[in-house]
Amino acid sequence: MDYQESLDWIHQQLKFGIKPGLERVKWLLNELGNPQKKVQAVHVVGTNGKGSTVNYLQTIFTKAGYEVGTFVSPYIMDFRERISINGIMIAKDEFVAMANDVRPIVERLPLETEWEPATEFEIITVLMFEYFGNRHPVDIAFIEAGLGGLYDSTNVFHPLAVICPSIGLDHQAILGETYKEIAEQKAGVLKSQVPFIYAVERDDVRRVFEETAASLSCPTYELGKDFKIREQGSGFVFAYGDDELTVKDLAMLGHHQMANASLVIMACLLLRKNYSKVTDQVILSSLTQAKWLGRTELIRDNLMIDGAHNKESVVVLVDLLKTKYADREVHILFAAIDGKPVDQMLEQLAKFSSLTVTTFDYPSSLTLDRYPASYEHIESWQEWLETVYDESNSALYVVTGSLYFISAVRHYLLEQAD
Repeated sequence: MDYQESLDWIHQQLKFGIKPGLERVKWLLNELGNPQKKVQAVHVVGTNGKGSTVNYLQTIFTKAGYEVGTFVSPYIMDFRERISINGIMIAKDEFVAMANDVRPIVERLPLETEWEPATEFEIITVLMFEYFGNRHPVDIAFIEAGLGGLYDSTNVFHPLAVICPSIGLDHQAILGETYKEIAEQKAGVLKSQVPFIYAVERDDVRRVFEETAASLSCPTYELGKDFKIREQGSGFVFAYGDDELTVKDLAMLGHHQMANASLVIMACLLLRKNYSKVTDQVILSSLTQAKWLGRTELIRDNLMIDGAHNKESVVVLVDLLKTKYADREVHILFAAIDGKPVDQMLEQLAKFSSLTVTTFDYPSSLTLDRYPASYEHIESWQEWLETVYDESNSALYVVTGSLYFISAVRHYLLEQAD
């Protein structure tokens, strides 16, 4: 297979859908010599904030001089972003070589076992562990769970620490209908004596976290209890015991990014007993530089894209727009995939000057006829973007919704700029 053929083969596995469970991944990894056992890594779970958290950590540890692997989903510009080292995505030739070696094993799975064929995400997970464990060993990896935690394909290694930035109601058909049930899934990645760093607002979620951690003798570090932050200007002061760090400015916008960054600082303090080059100075300078594609990203002075893909992330976006851009008209374009609480998301976004809904080319994207009739509909999101190019207009235009939609928009905007 060449590169395109490798991608096509992986994407073809989408037809097998989402199948929570670890048996298939464990079998595949065992056939490869269990590379996941060689990887020193931190597991990042949660509903929102996983990508930003991984990005902060990657920036810090790379700047400190370590070889740092990251595994994220979904990608924004290129599929290979999902598996990166020091912020640089895997090379095409390395990706192709791995895919060719792994494919025969993947094809043997349903023939030699009682299990169904592997899913797309399972194959990507296996490729990641093979890369970081065997092909290009790293000093540390930061691995983002795909869906949930307990039965997520990534839950096959013993982490150095687990971080959970948030819990929200998302993917309820798979993870459970309540916050408690979803929290149980996220906490399912905990292993014996592994530190657990988290932020939480609900008592029912906190109880799940603390009870699960206690049963496994995991030390816990909760934002607001064990370590704290207080806003100071455009930054914040982090405090843990005798440690106090002042973050003057964050590259990523929003109050929620202060919380994400504080979890990252706490993780760094715990990890640096084995990674001594992660100094306070490295942490602080990195937090002012780390950016994440498609998250409150200003493409132009008057155009922001943000993957607010569930109810909780929409609330965060609305808060940012109301506080930082209160003096500007805000016009919003929104597109979602199926299965999201669209009515509740749109109700929040309707608080601004205008709200337009659209659709995009993706298998599970919500079609226009499924949006409430009370909102303005537009068939072509490209047409909506044309209104942004009026330099005399002081308004802010915000494209939000599914990260798959944000990916399509970002590709289009960069092509137009070229």
